[in-house]
Amino acid sequence: MSAVPQGSITGTFDSRAHLGNALMLVDRAIGASVEACAALLVAAEIVVLFAGVVSRYVFHSPILWTDELGSFLFLWLAMLGAAVAFRNGSHMRMTAVVSLSGPQLWPLFESVALAASLAFILMTLGPALEFAHEEIVITTPALQISSAWRASALPVGLGLMLITGVISMLRSPSRMASMVAILVVALVAGAFYSSSGTLPKLGNYNLLLFFVGLVGALVLAGVPIAFAFGLATFGYIALTTRLPTLVVIGRMDEGMSHLILLAVPLFVFLGLLIEMTGMARAMVGFLANLLGHVRGGLSYVLVGAMYLMSGISGSKAADMAAVAPVLFPEMRSRGAKDGDLVALLSATGAQTETIPPSIVLITIGSVTGVSISALFTGGMLPGAVLGVMLCLLVWWRYRREDLSAVTRPARKEILRSLGFALPALALPFVIRAAVVEGVATATEVSTIGIFYAVIIGLLFYRQFPLARVYPMLVTTAALSGAILLIIGAATGMAWALTQSGFSATLAATFKSLPGGAPTFLIVSAIAFIVLGSVLEGIPAIVLFGPLMFPIARQVGVHEVHYAMVVILSMGIGLFAPPFGVGYYSACAISQIHPDAGIKPIGGYIVAMLVGLAFVIAIPWISIGFL
Repeated sequence: MSAVPQGSITGTFDSRAHLGNALMLVDRAIGASVEACAALLVAAEIVVLFAGVVSRYVFHSPILWTDELGSFLFLWLAMLGAAVAFRNGSHMRMTAVVSLSGPQLWPLFESVALAASLAFILMTLGPALEFAHEEIVITTPALQISSAWRASALPVGLGLMLITGVISMLRSPSRMASMVAILVVALVAGAFYSSSGTLPKLGNYNLLLFFVGLVGALVLAGVPIAFAFGLATFGYIALTTRLPTLVVIGRMDEGMSHLILLAVPLFVFLGLLIEMTGMARAMVGFLANLLGHVRGGLSYVLVGAMYLMSGISGSKAADMAAVAPVLFPEMRSRGAKDGDLVALLSATGAQTETIPPSIVLITIGSVTGVSISALFTGGMLPGAVLGVMLCLLVWWRYRREDLSAVTRPARKEILRSLGFALPALALPFVIRAAVVEGVATATEVSTIGIFYAVIIGLLFYRQFPLARVYPMLVTTAALSGAILLIIGAATGMAWALTQSGFSATLAATFKSLPGGAPTFLIVSAIAFIVLGSVLEGIPAIVLFGPLMFPIARQVGVHEVHYAMVVILSMGIGLFAPPFGVGYYSACAISQIHPDAGIKPIGGYIVAMLVGLAFVIAIPWISIGFL
């Protein structure tokens, strides 16, 4: 047996090292460039929409092209943001089942998720290029430019995700896991393709195969939700119908380009901004001085702070990130256990899903046609009802709390903290007044909040570190891209379900339920609790909202009342372990192990279910102020 020359081994390792370094440099260059472009687009959207508000309301001379330009840039922001999220591994996914598999199998599941995502990108890249090419002949009415410039965002974003995904696969520390993952995805794809002659004969059983079986398997395997939806939809259209896959790209474009959704990135940025400027800390500080000396006082503060923050940021992650670091150290010093802290934080996240300007409210308005202003008005009281239920449970749990070491603040100190917090406390009312008085639309009002926060941060709180602005813009783009890609994929999936006749069957089934509207509401609540825990809120609403809201109207349920029931039910599922992704977000923000909150959160879930029952039984709670 001849020995292998030492030089050849060294040369092999050197070549691999050079390849790895080269891939790393390419990945960093692409990442930095895409992040810069995405951050610039977020800033541009803010300026363009705010200019539209000022020109119309202050100078009474509206700029006609602002909405068109905003929509034009928005698709680029969505796709570049999705590319940033893909590179950073921050697309929404369910990892509860994967985490149970153990550390030895985690690399394999991660590789399968990446390989499946790349399969979706490869399937859609060709139709996306074709879609952009067909848009060449369409000219925008105000700017008079080809719509292909806007539609090109789809293939560019997908192409960037393909490049970064391939680089990530090549740089994987576990090459065996990568090879096995590619083989598994190829075998599954091959099995479906080889069955293309048989699948059309199955009729509507294909709905179970693709949209229950395939989506369920992909989601449980940790594949990002947007890519799981997209794979199932493309597979269903390509293998069971004669429709061109190009129509799915068109539906995705339609879902991601709705002008109302422009509020999503802007409210996400606003949430980050109020934390950076110290506005959140000022509000929480006032509430702590006001209630911190009573039994369970800081828990009441947490409920109230999350209620106020939800009226500003629209993002539950931003709300929790702003409130938890301020309150938790003091609550721990008073003897609160980590499990109780993360349980209550999760419960308040579910409680405030209806508080405007919630991103979920904006999404439900965009996909169902329900008035955003009506949803903003109807959402205040249902959230307060659940808040009261949580406070009653807090009172019971902390009725014997020892406060002997707690000093009650003097009245002057409370008034001083109130004066310091007033500019921050005014922001939710500024946002609501701007919508109600017609100063700005639900899309534009976020820009007013952003400029208000900038001015207050600079002049009043004097806390505005410029170095944090760029990372905030990048974070906004990535989170928005992840949300919008889900909306686009879910829109395509909902369209496919509608074309199959599923919506008609679903409507007939619900209309045949005994008991009329009450039974329909109860069944809907149960369904959306389940859907919220498995699919997350936004994809569940985008997927089933267009199907369920027409049925609600037919059985006599007011659309705003139904929206509140759906959103609260979905929020309970979203923040309930073991599957609720929101619960794990709360754990990550709190830096508390998920196991700690499993037992204490049970009581809070029961309290929220009682509150939900009141909202279902008393429609006035949702529509009394319309």
